[in-house]
Amino acid sequence: MWHALTWEAAAVGRAVRRCVTQSGTERDTAVQSLKAAGAALLAWALAGWWWDAPMALLAPWTALFLVQSTVYRSLLSALQQVVVVMVGTLVAAGALMLTHNTMVAMALVLPLTVLLGNYARFGAQGLYAPTAALFVLVYGSSSGFDILHRLLETLLGAVIGVVVNAGVLPPVHSRRVRHLRDRLPQDCADLLHTAAEGMDTPYDEERARGWYDSAVRLTDVVTELRAARRWSDESHRFNPGRRLRRSAVAPPPADWDITWDGITEHIRATMRSLSEAAALPEGVPGILSSLLRAAGDVLASRDGETDGRRRSLDAATAAHRRLTSVLADDRHKTTPALGGLTADTHRLLADLSAVVEAWDGDAPRDDRRQSAR
Repeated sequence: MWHALTWEAAAVGRAVRRCVTQSGTERDTAVQSLKAAGAALLAWALAGWWWDAPMALLAPWTALFLVQSTVYRSLLSALQQVVVVMVGTLVAAGALMLTHNTMVAMALVLPLTVLLGNYARFGAQGLYAPTAALFVLVYGSSSGFDILHRLLETLLGAVIGVVVNAGVLPPVHSRRVRHLRDRLPQDCADLLHTAAEGMDTPYDEERARGWYDSAVRLTDVVTELRAARRWSDESHRFNPGRRLRRSAVAPPPADWDITWDGITEHIRATMRSLSEAAALPEGVPGILSSLLRAAGDVLASRDGETDGRRRSLDAATAAHRRLTSVLADDRHKTTPALGGLTADTHRLLADLSAVVEAWDGDAPRDDRRQSAR
């Protein structure tokens, strides 16, 4: 127990240090938390202190939960919450006026509002339908004056929450997309280099399966990239500060994801074929080693290394031609694994060629001019 507490305290300390010293998830969380607290204080100052509203609690309570991770989500949540609170309040007030009995009214209202709260269109805000109904039923505040104040204070809190989130450092989530964009090429290159080195040694089934497992994880990174891009796109919607914050760099275009979806899938297929290639014709492991190493060099090249990428791609293509000639040579005993590897690596090189063209197109003019000489 003591060890777990010590570990947790150390983790919290590291998170606090990162929050203070560098931008990242920790700082984003701290900013959003302070904004939520500030929105709640402002809502209470207006509703409870200045207005002296009879149900002032609803304003800070609403504002607190509407400082969401994106401005778009704050707007959507505000609309959802105002609707469900209005419906829950009106249904409960109507049931109480008809039955004049809190227990009977509760038996009628709660099943309906809980079902309404589970309606997918309301998302997490659906919970506030039965909550609003309970406030009305338990405290008996069903007069027209009480209902009007509930709705006005909820609306006030919603407006304050949205305005604070949109006006004070509005959140933009492009960092994760850029991080994964930088990570994918290097992870792919590392795996290809590792497999290339392994092809120079005797076949090891367990090691080859490890390559395949690593390739599967690469496809998971692409899935994570898609989720990050959706989050980034949402954070730019209705965001008034996206042009003012220098840190809000636009992420790479969406067709980039499709290209890398293909590359990681072809690497996965190649590694699966390697995991099943216990017996390959003589000389093929060496050819595959050269091919995979050159393909990894394409992805490992730094920005501006146009000539290096081209040379690596040419080397990988030459190795693939040697592999194809072995497959077509009647003097060699071919195997299903060899045919699969030839097809998988062909598709991989086709996608790598598209990546090289895209990277060269994004290179500075001086780099392109030098590459053309």
